[in-house]
Amino acid sequence: MTKRIAMFVWNYFTNDARVMRECMALQEADYQIDLIAILDPTDLALPQKEELTENFTVYRVKSTSPRFFTPFIKLGKYVKRHRASWLLLGFIFFMLFARYPVWLSLLVLLTVLLSLKKVRVIFRRGLILIRMVRLGCSKDYCIYQANDLNTLPQGVLCAKLFRRGRGLIYDSHEVQTSRTGYNSPLYGISEKIFLRFVDICIHENHTRAAYIEKRYGFYPRVVHNYPVLAKPETSTKIDLHQQLAIPKNEPILLYQGGIQIGRGLDKLIRAASLFDRGVVVLIGDGRIKADLEHQVSEAGLTKRIRFLPKVPLQELLHYTRNAYLGFQLLNNVCFNHYSASSNKLFEYIMSGVPVIGSDFPEIRQVIVREKVGLVVNSHDPKEIAAAVNQLLASPDLREEMHQNCLQAREIYNWKREKKVFLEIYAEIEDKYADKIKDE
Repeated sequence: MTKRIAMFVWNYFTNDARVMRECMALQEADYQIDLIAILDPTDLALPQKEELTENFTVYRVKSTSPRFFTPFIKLGKYVKRHRASWLLLGFIFFMLFARYPVWLSLLVLLTVLLSLKKVRVIFRRGLILIRMVRLGCSKDYCIYQANDLNTLPQGVLCAKLFRRGRGLIYDSHEVQTSRTGYNSPLYGISEKIFLRFVDICIHENHTRAAYIEKRYGFYPRVVHNYPVLAKPETSTKIDLHQQLAIPKNEPILLYQGGIQIGRGLDKLIRAASLFDRGVVVLIGDGRIKADLEHQVSEAGLTKRIRFLPKVPLQELLHYTRNAYLGFQLLNNVCFNHYSASSNKLFEYIMSGVPVIGSDFPEIRQVIVREKVGLVVNSHDPKEIAAAVNQLLASPDLREEMHQNCLQAREIYNWKREKKVFLEIYAEIEDKYADKIKDE
């Protein structure tokens, strides 16, 4: 029987480095992977079906509502904006009710419900879930993998209900019960329920694994989020100094990643005015980017802080290697941040760039042990500035850390973690081999 795998992700799968590494490892090991993602309705160039390699295909399900619901959604939004129209609509419905009581009542109820934003969000997510499950049951998959909690229900429904007797792996990239924007106790309740159906749970480091053990009573497997071993210095260099018209004698102080709350970027901007020299470059996009650009403008730092949009994964390290140092300044706003290993930390190391990092367990462990940077209180702009100025004033120390990065990247890379990941799949395959073969 073909070793066919179905994976679920709750994103458009355009920049998901961890899942991409996992899928490529599986197809190299002769598995056939169908990855089920979401179709971005605003990106007309993004295909609904994309064959990345011979054994690795991406399917994207639509996130838009069926045409039948469109007029009700539009009417619901209109009614909410123009509350006076309730009177007119109420009168029309009253006149029609005598002739079509049941159907009219249902249509009125549907319109009222779809006028509420939360209902529209739940409705949209429900449609995506149904479409993912339908696609996940369309072929004879032997193993399912759910990436993060928002795809775990799909994995459970496919592997344990509709297909039955299939392996289910849950790869949690985040701490689902303590992360920014996920404050409802429902996340913890639902995760606890769905975990009963999971064969193997994966987390990205031992700090998070210990947290899961304390919360749920079992220790998950650990597959670190290390990048693929690369040596960007051997290929064509992207010259950020030239691209941004930065003088060659000005060091680039780089942040790359999501421009989001809790990444310490507001503190970084406040610290920038205290840097002895250098230009801060932020590569990435996110919800607070406009706010940060306004903060930079208000502080009169537009020449010292530059913004670039996110770049394709395959090009990112060529940008990174331009930096004198890199920032990973997660704030302690939730356990998810506090316990993070941070893939950006390892991307800096891969490019030979010393790191100014948060003094959190997993980040501190790597930076201090490998001597690849300095740890700071990421909530304190003065401490951030002091660390930056220390490296700016000590080229020899910076060079020593650069060389340490080049050595450390031989340790912190996907080649080692890939073996652990594939062993998990081999274990699941052995567990269900007889049943799958019989069917």
